[in-house]
Amino acid sequence: MSSISPADARSQMRRVVASSFTGSLIEYYDFMLYSTASAVVFGKVFFSNLDGLTATIASFATFAAGYLARPIGGIVFGHFGDRLGRKKMLVLTMTLMAGVSTVIGLLPTYAAIGFWAPLLLTLLRVVQGIAVGGEWGGAVLMTAEHATSRRGLWASFTNAGAPAGLVLSTAVMSATAGLTTDAQFLSWGWRIPFLLSLGLLAVGLYIRLSVRETPAFEQLHEAVHDRGFPLLEVLRDHWRNLLLTVGVGLGAFIAQGTLTTFVVAYAVNVGFARPSVLNALTIASACSVVLIPVWAGLTDRVGRRPVILAGAVSMGVFAFALFPLIRTGSWPMLLIALVIGVGILHPAWYGPLAALCSEMFSTSSRYTGASLGYQLAGIGAGVAPLIFTSMQKSFDNNTIGVSLIVAAFALLSVACVLAISETRHRNLAEPVAADNEFERQTL
Repeated sequence: MSSISPADARSQMRRVVASSFTGSLIEYYDFMLYSTASAVVFGKVFFSNLDGLTATIASFATFAAGYLARPIGGIVFGHFGDRLGRKKMLVLTMTLMAGVSTVIGLLPTYAAIGFWAPLLLTLLRVVQGIAVGGEWGGAVLMTAEHATSRRGLWASFTNAGAPAGLVLSTAVMSATAGLTTDAQFLSWGWRIPFLLSLGLLAVGLYIRLSVRETPAFEQLHEAVHDRGFPLLEVLRDHWRNLLLTVGVGLGAFIAQGTLTTFVVAYAVNVGFARPSVLNALTIASACSVVLIPVWAGLTDRVGRRPVILAGAVSMGVFAFALFPLIRTGSWPMLLIALVIGVGILHPAWYGPLAALCSEMFSTSSRYTGASLGYQLAGIGAGVAPLIFTSMQKSFDNNTIGVSLIVAAFALLSVACVLAISETRHRNLAEPVAADNEFERQTL
């Protein structure tokens, strides 16, 4: 592996960060666009044969299908990413995601083709989940494995791409809803944001194709030619780290699904106008884009554990104030609730996950292990809106159960973080000790 000058290394790092952030933004623009549409459109367009709340539940079920498929993407793309390289998989996942979103934008409604409409929508959502399941791990590793310092900061730009994608998707959806009548929006207006994916794909591919493979992978590729099956290595040697990774992230994703999807539908149901809710979420998500790198950068100084612990505990407490603030019926109170939850507290919990997940596994299985752990945790964001909406229907719109569940999973995250040794000084080029070796060291 040839050496490069410090100037070239800095230039390459800037391109890597730009590639990971932009790629993540585009992937999550498509993925979270579906989230917003599930809350405000799909129940009426693809489940028009059902009553209002039941249609919303059915819509969230298709939304959840994408999250359930994400671990499959983590395993499939992780396997080939660990064997063939991170960059190849990232180009493939981006192309797949944009293509699927474009097809969703062209999909006939229930009124046109009956039950085939929700069936095709669900299948496309599953493909979306597989694509985004493979995207995250590769994008994080491109930055984490290139970084020679401040790994927490640089890796977090991939996670910052998620709320940036949400900002862009909700802004486009909100603008489209504001420029059309309700009838026009439900007829054709909602399709425009999905069709814009092709333009974003061209930009993303231009940036992503300009970066090099990571030094850690190139070093492994030169030294070891037969690396076996990464998934087997993770399940055999690093199952403990996998479970702890899932445990740390699960609560963060349940909070994310609550704040960015369930709350949108809940706020509309209690009387807020659809554009008002989307505007509040857009502002809150913009705050998140800024604070994810801030909190993650802090972990390079004080460690991953203290920042994640602070975020999880704060979110668990705030869960009990979230819905009373929304029920005031005041848009400023709705905005404050979302800014605190989405823009300030959640980033402290979510932002450091990029570096933490990458530091839990060895190079030979890092793409698979980090992706699988993160995406298994990510299922929480998909099923939470579905479960919470069903709870609403069963318990006459009482939300205390929702707050209790968010707080309980915050407590789970705290327990898992306390069980992990600090990882910020870990050398990613060195293998992570297998679980049996860890057990011997701790006896």
